[in-house]
Amino acid sequence: MNLNFLRLGGRTLVRDLRAGGLRLLIVAVALAVAALTAVGFFADRHQRGLRNGALQLLGGDAVVASDHPTPAAFVERARALGLQSVSMLGFATMARASDAQGGASRLVALKSVQPGYPLRGSLTVADFPGAPGQSTRNIPAPGQVWVDAPLLDALNLAVGDPLLLGDAQLRIARIIVTEPDRSTGFIGFAPRVMLHAHDLPATGLVQPASRLSYRFAVAGPAPAVQTFSEWATAEAKKPGVHGLRLESVESGRPEMRQALERAEKFMNLVALLAALLSAVAVALAARSFAAAHLDSAALLRVLGQSQRSIAGAYTTEFALVGLIASALGAALGYLAHHAFVLLLAGLIGPDLPPPGLWPLALGLGMGLTLLLAFGLPPVLQLARVPPLRVIRRDLGGLKPASLAVLAAGVAGFAGLLLVVSRDLVLGLTAVGGFAGAAALFAGLSWVALRLLRRGVNERTAPRWLVLATRQIAARPAYAVLQVSGLALGLLALVLLVLLRTDLISGWRQASPPDAPNRFVINVMPEQSQAFQQALADGGVARYDWYPMVRGRLIAVNGKPVDPGSYADEHAGQLVAREFNLSNALERPAHNPIVAGRWTPGEEGAVSVEEGLAKTLGLHLGDRLRFDVGGVQNEARITSLRQVDWGSMRANFFVMYPVAALRDVPLTYLAAYRAPATPGFDNALVRQFPNVTNVDMSATIDQLQRVLEQVVRAVEFLFAFTLAAGLVVLFAAVSATREERAREYAIMRAVGARASLLRQVQRAELAGVGLLAGFLASAAALAVGWALARFAFGFSWNIRPWVPLAGAAAGAVLALAAGWWGLRAVLLRPVVDTLRRCTE
Repeated sequence: MNLNFLRLGGRTLVRDLRAGGLRLLIVAVALAVAALTAVGFFADRHQRGLRNGALQLLGGDAVVASDHPTPAAFVERARALGLQSVSMLGFATMARASDAQGGASRLVALKSVQPGYPLRGSLTVADFPGAPGQSTRNIPAPGQVWVDAPLLDALNLAVGDPLLLGDAQLRIARIIVTEPDRSTGFIGFAPRVMLHAHDLPATGLVQPASRLSYRFAVAGPAPAVQTFSEWATAEAKKPGVHGLRLESVESGRPEMRQALERAEKFMNLVALLAALLSAVAVALAARSFAAAHLDSAALLRVLGQSQRSIAGAYTTEFALVGLIASALGAALGYLAHHAFVLLLAGLIGPDLPPPGLWPLALGLGMGLTLLLAFGLPPVLQLARVPPLRVIRRDLGGLKPASLAVLAAGVAGFAGLLLVVSRDLVLGLTAVGGFAGAAALFAGLSWVALRLLRRGVNERTAPRWLVLATRQIAARPAYAVLQVSGLALGLLALVLLVLLRTDLISGWRQASPPDAPNRFVINVMPEQSQAFQQALADGGVARYDWYPMVRGRLIAVNGKPVDPGSYADEHAGQLVAREFNLSNALERPAHNPIVAGRWTPGEEGAVSVEEGLAKTLGLHLGDRLRFDVGGVQNEARITSLRQVDWGSMRANFFVMYPVAALRDVPLTYLAAYRAPATPGFDNALVRQFPNVTNVDMSATIDQLQRVLEQVVRAVEFLFAFTLAAGLVVLFAAVSATREERAREYAIMRAVGARASLLRQVQRAELAGVGLLAGFLASAAALAVGWALARFAFGFSWNIRPWVPLAGAAAGAVLALAAGWWGLRAVLLRPVVDTLRRCTE
């Protein structure tokens, strides 16, 4: 086998490295891999860190929740896999002060814990209300309880006082500031009382008919946890097993799941767009490289080298360049990701897990694919260049071999992008959007060039404009390529800016600083007026106020239903329980309609939450029959609502679009942000002793801290990729350095002044940037809408001013990049430039 092409490829690599001909390609690929691996390494570590933070909210790596004691088989399985485990028991009960201290009582969320709790995260406790919190891995000692501060206010107690729980009297020892795995249900928002599992039997509160929630948490190595989770899921699905489910980060905390999913998708999108930016630069740099090697390729043909040998030599050279550039980029990316960790110290924690090898492998593969897919096809043309073609300085059209390499490379590149996205909808939308945008940009650029050539009157237009127009129109194919390349680069940047803004805005709106932090239930109808007046007197101006009715679904379209009617266990559990129903004349503003129509005052109609409808297989027009306190009520589904259960607002599965429901027992629910007035909650409960006041402050604070952490990480990743994208755009603009140098040298040789050439250069760059920015911004609105709707799941605000701002930004960026990359072209001596052209 003839391996001469390997030696030839090695020699040409050394020669081109010394001459600097590969500098732009190496920089472009290295930047691509650096951006990809920096995002990959940091995203990999940060997502693991976020997952650890989310696991703190869960209390373990996986949790088996049930309404009966955890089967012994689960405990044994966890022990056999070497997992740490701890059991918890929670339920609602009444706590009260002693008669000597007033005898006040309050509904509390009692939680019994064992040593080792929590497996993930830690409790934060204080010695008295308002004191600084301290992290602890301990739990209450036998004979003691730890409580939420609002309970002391409600019962007029202090730290050190006794608290009566059933038949037991326990001493209040500490105040709970934060609890990592606090439940998001109503009972979880009630004041917490935590006690040692040893003290629970003495209370006498656990009775056969008690409504209890058992939780068995495990933690340990990921493979063992995965094995346990798969086994537990299979066990929970076995016939005859009821009321048992496995909770994970994905299923346990709905208010965190959406934020984590969006953060992960945005990080993947950042990496994906960085790769797309780099593909533009590599393609332009490779064309410049091929044009600079026309002479040497023709000389090799004259000296008898075969086309196969020349093609093999350039393939070898580019493969080695790809390995060098990719290794350099991976090293830079690894260093850059450490800068992220340092910048976010104290926010993401110092104990992030180490990154895996996957980002490194993906970065190396992406670098090689970029160079071979977008860099090699124009270079392979050199193997087929006839010696006489050098006179024309033209590579000619792509030959079948180059087209085959391009097609295979683009397919591989697209596949890698889908891997980077880690989400099929996200990847297909981004890749498909960019592919369609590239074709659209090329077509519109061609039309714009023809209009430009016809629109500039060479007799009356300024000389600099005439020359700039000629420069652009002289090589229309290359002008289209340059405009399309810049437009694709700007499209990535504009898309990131728009998505970042709406994504972060959506996160913060989901849990704004003024979100309700109190839920009050069991307000009787005769108390509604006085209760609302009490809120007004306390300074609460905005609040959710809805009637609440307990009803059980007993029939769908006249057919009786029960838990056995559904194969899905979750559907059976929903049918087995009572729903919280409500009514309102106007649709809640935070519940958008996704199907059907909400008609105020329509009798016999109901609006159903879309998730419930999907789980139970309900559709518009179905008739639902509810048993409400012994009274049957039937209505037709006329609309489906989208409900964000993590929004901290009053939400219901089923709502009637009427002002009042007749002949049904009801109570009222209020959701509001409590004023800062000391004792407000206590005074409200004393005035209305039958109501349950649910304090959500601790959970909202915890949620907002995690969201701010996600926002900060996204902003840092965005800033880095934005900077990398601007550098890549600079590389794309400066790829035309030698062509411009030759053209300007000829014009200067025939008498053109430097000031005129500067005007020509600025006009050309500004025109190209203006057109590219306008096209990119217009396309970004369309691609951004698709990503927001189908990948991220948030509303997209169309901004009509974006194309105009994008056009201006494109012109400024093109001028800045051109000034930095091409300023030496006008300063180079004419003789030097012409000598280079003849060498």
